[in-house]
Amino acid sequence: MQDRKQAQALSIRLWLGCLATQEMLCNYIGIRLGLYRALAEAPATAEQLARRAGIAPRYAQEWLEQQAVSGLIKVETPASPEDRVFSLPQAHREVLLECDSPFSRVAGIVPLGAVASALPELLGAYRSGGGLTDAAYGPDWRFGHGGSNRALFEQSIAGWVRGALPDIHARMVGEGACVADIACGAGWAAIALARAYPALRVDGFEISADMVADASVNALQAGLAERVRFHLQDCCQPGIGGRYDLVCLFDTLHEAPRPVDLLRNCRAICAAGGCVLVMDANVADEFTAPANEIERFQYTTSILHCLPVCLAEQPSAGTGTVMRPSQMRRYAQEAGFSGFEILRIDERFHRFYRLQP
Repeated sequence: MQDRKQAQALSIRLWLGCLATQEMLCNYIGIRLGLYRALAEAPATAEQLARRAGIAPRYAQEWLEQQAVSGLIKVETPASPEDRVFSLPQAHREVLLECDSPFSRVAGIVPLGAVASALPELLGAYRSGGGLTDAAYGPDWRFGHGGSNRALFEQSIAGWVRGALPDIHARMVGEGACVADIACGAGWAAIALARAYPALRVDGFEISADMVADASVNALQAGLAERVRFHLQDCCQPGIGGRYDLVCLFDTLHEAPRPVDLLRNCRAICAAGGCVLVMDANVADEFTAPANEIERFQYTTSILHCLPVCLAEQPSAGTGTVMRPSQMRRYAQEAGFSGFEILRIDERFHRFYRLQP
């Protein structure tokens, strides 16, 4: 009897998970086709939304009704199907539209399309033991990954430096300070630092030419192109130039095929008295099962993307998203750092390390 109850409970849990996944894919459609943004302009019937977004009216009607029964949009006029008027509540806009709000889920939803398109290759990688490059996940992953920490950087990065690295903060408020953002993605951390420190120069380094282009556009639009510049560079290879008061490595070390080489290169460009700041996954100190939602999220991210990308280049450490503090300490020691400190920064999804050359 107990086994049957457990089976029933698991079956219900997985059905709810299936529902959540399918609803997320409907959100993906709304984001990628611009339906939420079109609806944010003004309430609309299916015909009106179809004209604004450039889609077929019958699809618009079904999508609007699905969103309404899910509680994401409101029915303003419950008339006949063709006359119903739908609206996007103000409070839902910062969640469903791309913006710098900490509540925006756009950058978290769009990568679902990337994973869906990569699934056939992912299955092959599991069988062969090989990996997938980010190119296999397409533009959806680049968009989502590039914007995933945007709000976090905009609102918190200056406070992290000021509160947890007061000596580095003192250097950065003065003239001539320089920061390196390694594997900078779309450049949001570099931009946030430059905004917080008006005299600061930031160099971002990234292996993806598309990301370098995205980051350069973002810096230009922010009015910071003179102080924030981005460079195409495989940072696991030696050759990064310059000396920097702070070297940042945000949410990327676990994907590096050769994390020790990457850290060693970061140490080499650290100026005297400077440090390396690593932000990576906030996971438990030891494997425990079952685990909380954060641990579960980090593992799903690892098996769907981060581990395959880490294994795409050989030889590879095969770290994956779940990089525990003991593993991070070992990488830092092998890279030659003399100091290792876990910083007291309260952030739900990330842990922060200060590495001293």
